[in-house]
Amino acid sequence: MKKIFSLWRKCFWEVIYFIFLNFIFMDNQNYFLSKVPERTAKPRENGLTMTMDKGLSIREIEDMISISSEYIDIVKLGWATSYVTPNLKEKLAVYKQAGIPTYFGGTLFEAFIVRNQFEDYLRVLEKYDMEFAEVSDGSIELPHDEKCEYIHKLRPYVTVLSEVGSKDAEKIIPPYVWIKLMKAELEAGAWKVIGEAREGGNVGLFRGSGEVRSGLVEEILTQIPSDKIIWEAPQKLQQVYFIKLIGANVNLGNIPTNEVIPLETIRLGLRGDTFDFFLNKL
Repeated sequence: MKKIFSLWRKCFWEVIYFIFLNFIFMDNQNYFLSKVPERTAKPRENGLTMTMDKGLSIREIEDMISISSEYIDIVKLGWATSYVTPNLKEKLAVYKQAGIPTYFGGTLFEAFIVRNQFEDYLRVLEKYDMEFAEVSDGSIELPHDEKCEYIHKLRPYVTVLSEVGSKDAEKIIPPYVWIKLMKAELEAGAWKVIGEAREGGNVGLFRGSGEVRSGLVEEILTQIPSDKIIWEAPQKLQQVYFIKLIGANVNLGNIPTNEVIPLETIRLGLRGDTFDFFLNKL
């Protein structure tokens, strides 16, 4: 009798445990699976998914938000697309209503700087009520102390993201320089530093083929905390690499808008690329 009672009690608590887990997960998942990596919750400091809007219409944004809003942490309006985007204020309002912050791509910042229009850039950020800004020098030659000064100047007005790396495929930056630049930009006030890859994932962190410069990445991680870096990784194999290297809650950027849900399944070990990776670790 005592053995039966003990078994009943064990079964009872297992049922309670599974009900509890289902209660926790039911907001974002449709059913419970064991041995799934724990994801950070929004608003996240780590495990960010930054997606790139390259010219979506308001209707397309509404469709994307209807299915992906829980997994999108921040949206970048790619390079200087905001300059030619119709109904820009209305478009930004849709994101804001969904609680998804936006920012203009770093190339727009560079377009203002190369024309000596920094004050105009500040007015643009104010006009569109931007909470974030990206400082980069991937397309222009900008002395690094000046770049850090711009980060410092912007910090009182917005949360600053700074991008490290060149858009020039022929310009190879050695690892120690990446580390030096990232450290200085974080010290200047950047919230996160972004590892450059462009929207194609074929420069900066990656070779022209899209292959990860793994030695570069591993060297960076010896000096810069992973939670301070957003790795631009638009290609699936690049996303898989960083998830396997750092974990489900790695910060990833330049994710195509139609790849947000697929990326989340890779993070959770629910796609073939990472299917076995987490099973024996949890």
